[in-house]
Amino acid sequence: MTVTLDTPVTTRPASRRTTALLVAAGVLFVLYPALRPWGDATPAGMAAAFGSPLWLAAHLAAMAGFVLVGFALQRPLWWVGAALVLPYYGAEAFALHALAGRPDLAAAADAIRYGPVAMVTFGAGLLALAVAAVLVAVRQGWRAAPFAAAMVLFLPQFFAGPELRIAHGVLLGIGCLLLLVRR
Repeated sequence: MTVTLDTPVTTRPASRRTTALLVAAGVLFVLYPALRPWGDATPAGMAAAFGSPLWLAAHLAAMAGFVLVGFALQRPLWWVGAALVLPYYGAEAFALHALAGRPDLAAAADAIRYGPVAMVTFGAGLLALAVAAVLVAVRQGWRAAPFAAAMVLFLPQFFAGPELRIAHGVLLGIGCLLLLVRR
């Protein structure tokens, strides 16, 4: 059997394992923006948000969600996207948390977030995840459309306020659950 980037490794119906993986991923994607501290853009606000244990918990939830969806979908393109996105999430979670007390926090955060290699790998990873999700929707139909829409909107949602980002997390969570609906 030849495996291409958009072909699942297995086509078995949803098992208990797949159900558990997608339910857990859906919950984690909802928790990611809901738990994340939303400090303002002042140095004190950024330090409070980045230094909070909830900053770590929220970002770890997102990282685990990407991995769990990978195990559920078993699509090589998803894994390529996750492999490109996870280092950025790691830097966002751990580096910003560790630097929360620095007086030059805003500059350090910009250097971590907006370095050219970080931006290219993160963008390429989100694009691969979006394409993988759209391919799932093409194959599975309406039930995968919210999941695909949420993944296509993953990058744009970063430019929205907390309310829309939380709504995006809910959409992605619902999208994970709808992948389990039988035809």
